[in-house]
Amino acid sequence: MAQKKLIAIVGATGAQGGGLARAILNDGNSEFSVRAITRNPESENAKTLLQMGAEVVKADIDNVESITEAFKGAYGAYCVTNFWEHFSPEKEVRQVKNMALAAKAAELHHVIWSTLEDTRIWVPLSSNAMPTLMNNYKVPHFDAKGESNKFFAEQGVPTTNLLTSFYWENLIYFQMGPQKGEEGKYNFNLPMGDKKLPGISVEDIGKCAYGVFKAGGEYIGKTIGITGEHLTGLEMAAKQSSILNKDIKYNHIPFDVYRSFDFPGAADLGNMFQFKHDYEDYFCGIRDIDLSKKLNPELLDFNSWLVKNKEKIQLD
Repeated sequence: MAQKKLIAIVGATGAQGGGLARAILNDGNSEFSVRAITRNPESENAKTLLQMGAEVVKADIDNVESITEAFKGAYGAYCVTNFWEHFSPEKEVRQVKNMALAAKAAELHHVIWSTLEDTRIWVPLSSNAMPTLMNNYKVPHFDAKGESNKFFAEQGVPTTNLLTSFYWENLIYFQMGPQKGEEGKYNFNLPMGDKKLPGISVEDIGKCAYGVFKAGGEYIGKTIGITGEHLTGLEMAAKQSSILNKDIKYNHIPFDVYRSFDFPGAADLGNMFQFKHDYEDYFCGIRDIDLSKKLNPELLDFNSWLVKNKEKIQLD
C-alpha cells in the first residue's frame, strides 16, 4: 500500500481545522493522513482526534521554529489564525508570516490558507464611509488576513487562498440567534439591510478544504470562496421561523448602532457587515455555491443546517 500523504492541520482542535481533520479521518479510502497541530495535546478535542487515527503534535504558530518542525515531512498544510483569541491584527500578521516561512522550509507541496479580504482595497483608510479602527484598519480581522496573503506568494509556497463565509454556528455560540422581543415574538438582528449574506456550516469549511486537497494542483495559485447559501436577513428569519416553529422577524440594525454595542470587537463586526452590505455583488460573487458543492457534495444549505442544529439554538 502506498504511503498516505500527510496533511498538517493548524488549529486542528478548533472549528475549521477540526472539520478538515474529521473529513479526512472519516474517509476510509483517503489518500491523506492527518497531523493535528495544537498547543494543547491534552485537550479533549486532541484526544478525540488521536483516537480517530490522527498524529497529534504540539506546536505554536507564534514560534516559527516550532511550526517548521510540525510541518516537516508533510505533503501539505491547512493554515488558519484566530483573531478573536487576542484581537491583535499585528499578531495575526506575524503568525501568518511564521506559517509561510515554515511552509517554505518544510518544502510543502500544497498549503490552504484560510483568509479573508483586505477591505482597505475597497475602502481606503482615507475614506469616511466607515470608521478607521486601531489606526490602520477598516475591518481588522479581515484586513490582517488579506494583507498576509503576500507572505505565501513571496516564499513561493504552492498555495490556495480560501475565502470563508459567515458561520451559521454564530447563531448558537455567539448570541447572534433570535432574541426574544415583545409579546413573545423574536427578532433576528442583523446589520445587512436587504442584502444577501453568504453563510456556511463550519464543518463544511473543512469538507471543502478536503475537496481542494483531493483536487491535487487544480486550485494552487488561486483564490476561491466557499459558501452554503446566500440569504437576506428576511430569508434567514423566515427559514428560522419555519424550522424552529417560532414567530421570528428580521430586524436590520444600523451599522453605527451595531458598532456602538458594548462587547469586544463590536466596531470591527459593524464595519464587517457594512463591507458585506456595500459590496454585496463582489462578496457574494466570489463565494461560489456551485464550486462549494463540487468540492463538498455533502454541502448543507441553511434549511438543512437548521434542521440538524435546531435543538442547539437557545430561545428563551
